[in-house]
Amino acid sequence: MKIIDKDLISMQEVRDLVESAKEAQKELARMDQAQVDHIVRCIADAGVRNAERLARMAVEDTGFGKVKDKIVKNVFASRGVYEHIKDMKTVGEISRDDEKGLRVLAVPVGVIAGLIPSTNPTSTAFYKAEIAVKAGNAIVFSPHPTAQRCIMEAVKVIRQAIAEAGANENLVSCISIPTMEATDTLMHHRDVALILATGGSAMVRAAYSSGTPAIGVGPGNGPAYIERSCDLPLAVKRILDSETFDNGTICASEQSIICDEDMVEPVMAELKKQGAYILDQEESEKLGKFILRANGTMNPEIVGKSVETIAKLAHLDKVPKDARVLIARETGVGRGHPYSNEKLGPIMGFYTGKDYHDVCDKVCEILYYEGAGHTFSMHTKNEAIVDYFAKRVPVSRIVVNTPSTLGGIGASTALQPALTLGCGAVGGSATSENVGPMQLINKRYVAYGQKEMEDIRAEIDSCVESADNQPDLSDINVDEIVKSVIARLKAM
Repeated sequence: MKIIDKDLISMQEVRDLVESAKEAQKELARMDQAQVDHIVRCIADAGVRNAERLARMAVEDTGFGKVKDKIVKNVFASRGVYEHIKDMKTVGEISRDDEKGLRVLAVPVGVIAGLIPSTNPTSTAFYKAEIAVKAGNAIVFSPHPTAQRCIMEAVKVIRQAIAEAGANENLVSCISIPTMEATDTLMHHRDVALILATGGSAMVRAAYSSGTPAIGVGPGNGPAYIERSCDLPLAVKRILDSETFDNGTICASEQSIICDEDMVEPVMAELKKQGAYILDQEESEKLGKFILRANGTMNPEIVGKSVETIAKLAHLDKVPKDARVLIARETGVGRGHPYSNEKLGPIMGFYTGKDYHDVCDKVCEILYYEGAGHTFSMHTKNEAIVDYFAKRVPVSRIVVNTPSTLGGIGASTALQPALTLGCGAVGGSATSENVGPMQLINKRYVAYGQKEMEDIRAEIDSCVESADNQPDLSDINVDEIVKSVIARLKAM
């Protein structure tokens, strides 16, 4: 009887894929900008042609989301991303300042390890392939096991497009035997220069602890503030459109709604009018127990499912079949308050604050518990309110008067179109940007001398002389001055 060690086979496959990717990347590094751009364009075109077929496969494999919305995501991740990055300079000299004697050259990092989640499997494959190749790199994907088939098919389409563009198809490849050992081998491989991690918190932590440079993103848990000056029907429409898009599987989607206390009645009325179902206390407790598992992590059974499916699973018999979103009143944040967590489904918590100051404090509390560094959305016509929140909320992107899902990924805003959204230092991420090609290159600086040693010494001497010539204030009696000022004020 022949014994087959799946782990060893998968680890050897990774080594072979990385070696082939390394050679393909060397070939790409010899191409000019026009040749690189042609390859990326071919990948984008292939993504559009296969958007519907791959969307159907993704839903069949994972059970997450909606086919029509995954088509949108596939087109966005291929054509939308391409249109934004097509004119970027990513090969050779990318900037030059002759006056300062400074030139900057783009240098590919090499081979990238790309982790692909089950929530956005095929769209993430196209997005990461495009930005990696645009930056002059090769990429090897580690697919989520539940989405392996559709991811492998997406990679097959990408490789064919690369070959038709006249390049080495090994620029993009994928592990066909997804095991934990294979992913670990990929992340630790000496020829992997960077990890681009999109997935669960555990996987992102593993990427950062691998010793290989990594760009990873944490969970999203963005609240949506409905401020009193907004167009209320339009604000609610945008929120519900966003939360129901692909059944809430994009991490930038709103996870809770918050408004001022005196706005509760009109907000609730508008939510109901537009198809939201407000859970009563008993229903809220029942669903709350279903949202999280015993260890406090999100129940995967709710991810990307419709309201109808979630209601059946949680035995919520009164929820109408046409309900768009389930909303539960929530008062606290943290363990024991399941609606304060990221849910990745059409389920939202509902919070209130005394005024916008109190609302801001609660928003910060929610985000520091989960979602710090990610995305916050608000609906308002008051720019002063926007400024107040922008200076205080611990996120990398604040999207205003737009569906948070589409705004965060750059579909309805001018942000870099992306499916990997950096969370900055506050969120444990290496970047706060929407990740694009410019995060996947190194910059090589060529700096020409502007000063001689004598010039630098003269500048230092001038600084020292200026400091020495400052007036001597040591004898000034500050207390006497204060007393004098107070006496004059009293006499006025």
